[in-house]
Order: sequence, then structure tokens, then C-alpha cells
Amino acid sequence: MASPNSAIMQSVEKLNYRVTVGDVATQSGLDVKIVQQELLQLANDTSGHLQVAETGDIVYLFSSNFRSILRNKYWQLRWKKWLQKAWDIVFYLIKISFGIILISSIIIMLLAIIVIVVAISSSKDGDNNGGDSRRGGGFFFLPQFWISPDFFWMFSPNYEERRYQRQRNNKTENELNFLESIYSFLFGDGNPNRNLEERRWREIATVIKNNNGAIIAEQVAPYLDNISNQEDEDYILPVLIRFNGYPEVSDKGEIIYYFPELQVTAKERNKASVAPYLKENLWQFSIASSGQKIGAIALGGVNIVLALMLGTLLTPELAQEIGGFILFVNSIYGILVAYAVSYLTIPLIRYFWLQNRNKKVVERNNQRQNRANILESNSQLQNKINYAQQFAQQKVITGEDLAYSTEKDLLDQEIEQRDKIDEEWRKKLMDN
Repeated sequence: MASPNSAIMQSVEKLNYRVTVGDVATQSGLDVKIVQQELLQLANDTSGHLQVAETGDIVYLFSSNFRSILRNKYWQLRWKKWLQKAWDIVFYLIKISFGIILISSIIIMLLAIIVIVVAISSSKDGDNNGGDSRRGGGFFFLPQFWISPDFFWMFSPNYEERRYQRQRNNKTENELNFLESIYSFLFGDGNPNRNLEERRWREIATVIKNNNGAIIAEQVAPYLDNISNQEDEDYILPVLIRFNGYPEVSDKGEIIYYFPELQVTAKERNKASVAPYLKENLWQFSIASSGQKIGAIALGGVNIVLALMLGTLLTPELAQEIGGFILFVNSIYGILVAYAVSYLTIPLIRYFWLQNRNKKVVERNNQRQNRANILESNSQLQNKINYAQQFAQQKVITGEDLAYSTEKDLLDQEIEQRDKIDEEWRKKLMDN
């Protein structure tokens, strides 16, 4: 978000917040093209409005407190960006800690139970005057974790980005190692619409290109959000700013928008396929396989059972008597129980949260689809589209149109230009 031009803002204030491009260009002395682009940007950033006169001229209307709106917006953006970076780091550390703590918790509680059982057994044997003490063939089983070389990327802050790239490159791949499946079970697999803005603008640009650089606002509405009133065309301001578009008014007062830069192409192109509306993907609970999710739940159950068993065996008096490792376990027992409970509670909460989130995704998709349906069925909109095509064109820059290229020697190009001019003159003379 670039800083607004101070000369433009001063001119708007001096002209009492209702201006035309000519007014501001005269007041500020700036280039008309710069003024038009800056006014569009300022209107978008401050929720300004476009007004259309009967003559077809465009008037920009701003709020008298537009500077305050700008200050608040820039401060909020900077603060939000800083908070997002800090939260990303903190939340990432929290997420990866669960998989590590799961294994540590199971091992610690297993060892503690074994030590306590052995200590109690030894105490009983001692009370029986050292009778034949049987050493139990005590052993315990830990699951075998197949950890690929990719495992070490789990500790990289950009791990989620790597996973997203891997999913894009190979959508059918769904094999996760143990820690990845735990991570996926607990926290999911990232935003399935993280490239939504990229898709949004790519599809809007394709629509404009397919219409040879001239559209009506309703043609891009199926790709935008937060449109409270579709008859108020303020929602197209971000599109105009991004692709340097300009409004034009018909004799009936209808506005069309054309984009000169998108009308120029290096070679003639056919219309590209584009979805009729922007469709968001639903959030998945986990991409882990069914077996991996069952395994993750089973480990959570084992963790709960071990915590309960340890709770029945462990007492402060026993911890003091044995000391050492058991005393340490007694001090963190509350943490171990809290972790065991949260390990299964967090995915449960997330499951219901995703259901609610997916409802909102479906609602947004339906709204965009409805706008696309209206565009197809409304005859008045089709008339506006036909009028917009008066401004549609595709300018193809071929090799014959080039006046200069860095890939050739300048002197050679000057000679070619003179030869081209001479050839044109010869053709004119022959025609006459």
C-alpha cells in the first residue's frame, strides 16, 4: 500500500472534497494521468465515491475526515503485519511442541509407572525378608516411527509453506510420516485458499482480456467479496487501481470500464478459459490417512490411560520416598494430565470450528455464483456489455511494429527503419 500523494490530498481539501480530475490537475499542476490514478487510489483507501454527471463526466467525492481514515488504516496495517509475524512464530512453536511432547509424555509416564511398580515390589520383597525377588521381564513397547529426511524440515518456520508447495506440485500425494500425521491431526494442513487473492486477480484479469479490455462492473462482481449493494459500483475501484482502468459513461448514464494496458499484447491470443465465479475450497480436517488418524487417536487414548494409571500410583509421600525422577514426575503431573486432555480436545474443537467456517465458505461461494447467474440471465446487463465492446480492442505488437530493440545493434536498426520508410514511400508513389 503506497503512501498517498500529499499534493493530491491538499488539492482535494482546497476544493472542498468534491473534485474532478481536471480540478485537481489544475490545482496541483500534476500530470492528468497521475492525477486520475492517484484519485482512484485515494477513493479506494478512504471509501470515496464516484459520481456521474449527465454530461458523462466523473466526479470524485471524499469524506471531510479522509485524512483520519488514512492514518487509522495505515497504522492498523502496520500493527496487524507486526502482530501477524509475531503470532506466526509463537503459534508455530506451540504446534510443533505437541508432537514432541506426545512422545515425551508417553515415555515419561511409562518409565514412572515402571519405576513405581518396581519400587513397590522391592518394598514388599524387603518386608518378606528378602525372599526370592523375581525380576520381571519388564519391557515396554514404543511405536516405531518412520521418519523421512523431510522430518527435519518440521523444525523450520517455513514448513507449512513447503507442505503447501508440495501439495500443489503433487495433489495426489497423501503420505505423511508419524510426526506429520500428528501435526495434521491436531492442527490441520494450512489454509486451502492461501492463494485465493492470486486466483482472484488472475481470473479478473482473464475476464478483462477475454473482453478485449472493456467490461462492465457486473462482469467482475462474481470474483469479488464484500459487495453490500451491487448497484453501487464502488467495489470495482480496486480493479481499476490494480490494472490502471478508466471509467466511461454511455449516453444513458451507464458506466463501463476499459483497461488500455490489457488491450496490448505481444501476439494474438484466443480467449482463455475462466471459471464463471471465484470458488473457495472447503477446509479439510486432516489430509492424514484414516489409519494415521486412528493411530493418532489411539496414542491420545494411551496417553490418557497412562495418566490415569500414574495418578492412582503416584502420591506425594511415595514421590518423597523414592525421590529423583519420580519426584520430578510428581511436580509435572498436572502438566502431563493437561496435555493428555488437550491433545484430544483441540482436534474436537477444531472439527466443529471447521464446520462453521465451511458454512461461511459455502455462503460466499453461493453469493458469487448468484452474481454470475444474474450476469448470464439479465438482458439489461447484456446490453451494457454490448456497449462496452465499443471500447474493446486487441492491439498486437508484431515485429514490424518495433522501432527499437535492445537485442539488435542500434545502427542496424536505424538502417532498417530508413529502409522501411523508403519502402512505404515507394508503395505510396506506386499507388498514386
